[in-house]
Amino acid sequence: MKKFGAKGQRWVKSFHVFFACVWIGAAVCLILISFFLQATDGKELYGIDRSLKFIDDFIIIPGAIGSFLTGLIYAIFTNWGFFKHNWIIVKWIICIGGIIFGTFWLGPWLNHSVPISGDLGLGALSDPAYVHNKTMNLWFGTLQGLTLIFAAFISVFKPWKKKKGKANTGS
Repeated sequence: MKKFGAKGQRWVKSFHVFFACVWIGAAVCLILISFFLQATDGKELYGIDRSLKFIDDFIIIPGAIGSFLTGLIYAIFTNWGFFKHNWIIVKWIICIGGIIFGTFWLGPWLNHSVPISGDLGLGALSDPAYVHNKTMNLWFGTLQGLTLIFAAFISVFKPWKKKKGKANTGS
């Protein structure tokens, strides 16, 4: 299969970095909003939850999909591959794991919180389902955000040796 030249690699890498920044930045926003914004009435609580859902639907999801697709293109059309380096394998695990966990747990917890706060207002804060959803999103969303930041750092530092014991000298 034909590989990208240097210019093509720079384009793919630029888009990959852009989508990773979008995903990480939105995750940090969700974490900060969840930890530091405290609603004083039911409409504020509902507004905060709607804002979190908006960020998830229109920023996190496209960022995650864009990161995955550009990573796929990068792996197929450059010499980096999928399994050539251990740090790339770790990034794939973080990316795919994050998308799966977000799709089947974080997203549904968030999506189910919005109608509860819309219906109950501040009373949602004593609703067991709402409290469970918010708590799970707070802690596991923070954990996922930290793993995404870790993936960004390993992209820069490229730790761990090349598989088969060869030193990593690439960029």
